Amino acid sequence: MEKRESFKSSFGLFAAAVGSAVGLGNIWRFPYIAGMNGGAAFILIYLICVAIIGLPVLLSEFIVGRKGKSNPIHSFKNLAPGERWYISGILGVMAAFLILSFYSVIAGWTLEYLVKAIGNQFVGKDVSEIGAMFESFISDPARPIFMQFIILCITYYIVANGIEKGIEKYSSLLVPALIVIIIILDIRAITLPGAVEGIKFLFKPDFSKLNGKTILDALGHSFFSLSLGAGTMIAYGSYIGKEQKLGISALNIALADTLIAILAGLAIFPVVFAFGIAPDSGPGLVFVTLPNVFPQIPGGYVFQVLFFLLLALAAITSTISMLESVVCFGMDKFNMGRKKTALIAALLVFIVSIFASLSNGPLNYPILFGSNFLDFLDKLTANYFMTTGSLITVLFVGWRLDRKIIEEQLTNRGIVKAGYMGTYQFVARYISPLAIIIVFLASVGLIGK
Repeated sequence: MEKRESFKSSFGLFAAAVGSAVGLGNIWRFPYIAGMNGGAAFILIYLICVAIIGLPVLLSEFIVGRKGKSNPIHSFKNLAPGERWYISGILGVMAAFLILSFYSVIAGWTLEYLVKAIGNQFVGKDVSEIGAMFESFISDPARPIFMQFIILCITYYIVANGIEKGIEKYSSLLVPALIVIIIILDIRAITLPGAVEGIKFLFKPDFSKLNGKTILDALGHSFFSLSLGAGTMIAYGSYIGKEQKLGISALNIALADTLIAILAGLAIFPVVFAFGIAPDSGPGLVFVTLPNVFPQIPGGYVFQVLFFLLLALAAITSTISMLESVVCFGMDKFNMGRKKTALIAALLVFIVSIFASLSNGPLNYPILFGSNFLDFLDKLTANYFMTTGSLITVLFVGWRLDRKIIEEQLTNRGIVKAGYMGTYQFVARYISPLAIIIVFLASVGLIGK
């Protein structure tokens, strides 16, 4: 059997995991949720939620991956032979495959808009015209599929080149580039007249807005933002070298994910308030409203190109990890080479993604449980697969896995200190499972209405 690949540096792991966590939701959803729920007050609650659900689950997935030394399914089988904890891995791999099938569609939209931005196609169009442009594009039966095909080709190329020469190499380039672009956008945004209101929206603490729904929003975002429950972090964990510190790595990833989300908000909301735009425009803000604003900003051409480049980079860094979760399983299960496995997986994803794309056009009608195909995949993976898989994982590490194994992984066989181990185990056993159950109940609409 060939020696298992591994990340060659702590930064390589950091870049890959942050790239997985930082997706399109970070760019527009987190800042909006923060602003509508009390700004800095919400961010404080969110950080607490990251501590009780995000970090423990992320660390649990790393432990399972590094000790199991295999894909998300077989890592559980290696650690608990003959037991059914591997169901978590099955749900994770299925989630990664299905999420990539519809996420690549939206990633294709960012690529289309990057092309439009470079071609300066938003000039002279009002909001209604740009809205019509967007609707015309996503309902087209061919153009979106072509764009998502390009996204999947890029993703395939990076994953097929392996961990060190593919995922680590390109993540180490893409994630810093993403951060630099955000900072450039931040500088331009906060210098706009009237930008101060957008800054207040994001950062001014308003504790009067904190309520039960705020906590549910913070819990949910702290869970979904870190790519938990999709097998990606278990797969990445299996490539972590024995000398790398799991606790520090998990903490740095969670903090970086949060920081990038906040910086993204600082790039968007000063613009939103400077031009009197409703901050709750959601995806429409990104694909309809902002393209109308860019031409009105001095230097707006550069601003719009950088913004959609940012979206495309954020999308691709996430698609890489999703495909790797599937490829990792395929290589171990069928003993195939990486390139062949990646090609088969990418082609299968592309076939499913065609139906997801057509859900905005010819297939835009309820197919499954009152939802079109794309929305059904979104609800199935987020509401059921990811939450259930994560719950099983954290229960496994908290209650089933030998304490000596946990200590071995957190201390690198006694080389480093892990004074947080007792706290981690307590949270993993009691607090995180309860928090995940609450996220599940909220996501399926049983609480928080």
